[in-house]
Amino acid sequence: MSPDPLTLGRLDSWAGVRVVVAGFGPAGFAAADNLLHLGATVTAVDERTAEEFGEASAEVAERAELLGVLGASIALGAGTTAVLPDEVDLLVVSPDWRTDAPLVVQAHARAVPVWGEVELAWRLRHPEHDTPWLVVAGSGRARTARLTETILLAGGVRTVAAGDGGLPLVEAVMDPEPWDVLPVALTALQLRGTTSMSPLAAVVLDTAAEHEEFYAGLAEDVPAALAADLGRAYTHTRVACVYDVEDASTEDLVREAEVVEGARAVGITLGMPGVSMLGLVEDLLVDRAFIEERSTSAAELCAVGDLPDAEPAHVRQALAAAALARAAGATQAAVRDGLSASS
Repeated sequence: MSPDPLTLGRLDSWAGVRVVVAGFGPAGFAAADNLLHLGATVTAVDERTAEEFGEASAEVAERAELLGVLGASIALGAGTTAVLPDEVDLLVVSPDWRTDAPLVVQAHARAVPVWGEVELAWRLRHPEHDTPWLVVAGSGRARTARLTETILLAGGVRTVAAGDGGLPLVEAVMDPEPWDVLPVALTALQLRGTTSMSPLAAVVLDTAAEHEEFYAGLAEDVPAALAADLGRAYTHTRVACVYDVEDASTEDLVREAEVVEGARAVGITLGMPGVSMLGLVEDLLVDRAFIEERSTSAAELCAVGDLPDAEPAHVRQALAAAALARAAGATQAAVRDGLSASS
């Protein structure tokens, strides 16, 4: 009998666990590669041939050859994702896989666990190094994660932006030297089906439409379905749920989230900040959330003129990044130096 993948982590042997990885982009490759190294028997499938990956075709062909040498079964091309193998213990799907895809439907019918990239990555974290995740969702997520990374680096923290637009999550968590903190940019699709993740802090920048073609046909109320998936970013948050004061939809997500006891809501605003907010006082970015005397004072972080771009959207992203970094312990100086050095 194969080991139960629900009980396994990165320090366990995955020998005998039969995994199908659906999707052979960067995230799928990282998942397949690392599961192989853990001892799993891996089959990777994608409806596209290597040539159909466009500019990445040569890289995809190299990946397929490498994983084949390491012992994986690789099946690329039309029809390869139609039928789930008879013997499989876990299905790992790329973010753009719909819940009505044949492999997913068959897996659910046979009670085979279905994980996305985020769920797999969270379960493969090093148990002796509880690397905090700072999760960013919504428009501008990748840039905000990079800004957070820059602030943390300015404070001497070993970190890297991961997820959408950054290092593949599984690759990041499986680094032999665990990161101190991980800023993680996630799309609504990456958040779908994620159940175990418990970030230190999270922000949903907005609930603007994304991946509308994906959601059309899966839900009657597309905006509501999208918001529900984005709201997963806040689930099990431990310290701070950051939201945009000027966007009531993000505050609603915080209000509805099931968080760890003690986690609090932290607002960001382009106006004068109230208690437990970051915002602007004249031309200064200030913090009234992560200081002891927040009821009567504010901590100066940097000037708007220090930012590489003073457009409102970029200032909001800077405030969000500052809030996440401050939740992880970044100093005022690190925020100033990081944002001033950002591009």
